[in-house]
Amino acid sequence: MCNQTNEQSKRKVVDIRKKGEEEQEYHHKRKEAHKIIRKKKKVYMKNITDSTEEYQKHNNTRKMYQTVNQFKKGYQHKFSIIRNKKVELAMNTKEKAEICKENSDKLLNTQEPRELIKKGN
Repeated sequence: MCNQTNEQSKRKVVDIRKKGEEEQEYHHKRKEAHKIIRKKKKVYMKNITDSTEEYQKHNNTRKMYQTVNQFKKGYQHKFSIIRNKKVELAMNTKEKAEICKENSDKLLNTQEPRELIKKGN
């Protein structure tokens, strides 16, 4: 009985050591990943600043301001999902084009109102 408890306690100690080593390895890998990300971001920022300076030198102000504004605004996700008449989500480009066509036809091809709206009193 005492022998079993000693073995169990030894297993617990070994498990704790393994967990500690795994945590240290995880933190080390995480630090390495952050270093790589920081370096890549630094290179990316340098490329953006170099390109804007290049655009300015060559009097390409439109392209320069496009890159500056794009950098200032940051990444903006473009939504690519539209709801159809059945309130289902359409993600296919052909379906989206068909829905847009139907909506624009509906808006443009309406009948004129029978009664005119009066302004004022």
